[in-house]
Amino acid sequence: MALITSKELFEKALKGKYAVGAFNVNNMEIIQGITEAALQEKSPFILQVSAGARKYAKTVYLIKLVEAAMEDTGLDTVLHLDHGEDFEICKQCVDDGFTSVMIDASKLPFEENIRETKRVVEYAHDRGVVVEAELGKLAGIEDAVNVAAADATFTDPDQAAEFVEKTGVDSLAIAIGTSHGAYKFKGEPRLDFERLEKVSALLPGFPIVLHGASSVPKEFVDFCNQYGGAIPGAQGVPEEMLRKAALMGVAKINIDTDLRLAMTGNIRKVFAEQPEVFDPRGYLKPAREAIKNMVAHKMRDVLGSSGKI
Repeated sequence: MALITSKELFEKALKGKYAVGAFNVNNMEIIQGITEAALQEKSPFILQVSAGARKYAKTVYLIKLVEAAMEDTGLDTVLHLDHGEDFEICKQCVDDGFTSVMIDASKLPFEENIRETKRVVEYAHDRGVVVEAELGKLAGIEDAVNVAAADATFTDPDQAAEFVEKTGVDSLAIAIGTSHGAYKFKGEPRLDFERLEKVSALLPGFPIVLHGASSVPKEFVDFCNQYGGAIPGAQGVPEEMLRKAALMGVAKINIDTDLRLAMTGNIRKVFAEQPEVFDPRGYLKPAREAIKNMVAHKMRDVLGSSGKI
């Protein structure tokens, strides 16, 4: 087993018409749940670390936990930086041993985004690390990402093609209607598949990424609320839309909120039904199992990645 880049994973995903799940990690139980699901489903996967995770757990702890998971499962793993705010963060993660980094300069004007992304690409490629970038702005709030709906902009397909050519980036996150957090749609969920089709046509065989792609299943929202949660009206991307996206050139789909819902709902259940439990293992064990089941479902029924390794 080894830390690997996503290059070969994406090539196989595009040929096989499936997507690789990129799951955000924050602690041992989440990492265990994801990797145990991948072992069970024989599925490729990516473990990604956000700014919030780095602040909460510290990068060194997360790296060592990922290394332990690889040793335990025998699985190769991509360790990815999610939403690197600037060159220095990306550089630090490359130096720390990450095999993939994302530079998110989407808040900058187009030409500045190109310059910042190209700078990261040059540094990372010299060290065998792949780079993801973002073009367009997704609405929503998650960790360090906070974009108001009024400021969200969809990706221009022609700009996407120019961006990839000028930066040499390895994959590109585009905005077609997904958003960060649990409240993705106020009305009927809709993704701009026509825009995705245009981007894929202009960038044939190039890995497209969807951020903010949790489905926020109603049963998990209701389950969480049943045991004291307060997240009414949360709504995500329907799973059939994600499956369709995987058939249209999307090679990587990011999932975080669904993991949070699965974990939190099961912890709340233990607290509500067994108030005498104060041993963290008593509530983290079912939470870890919920993560495993959620990830296995995504791999098997949504991403189409089961049985691909």
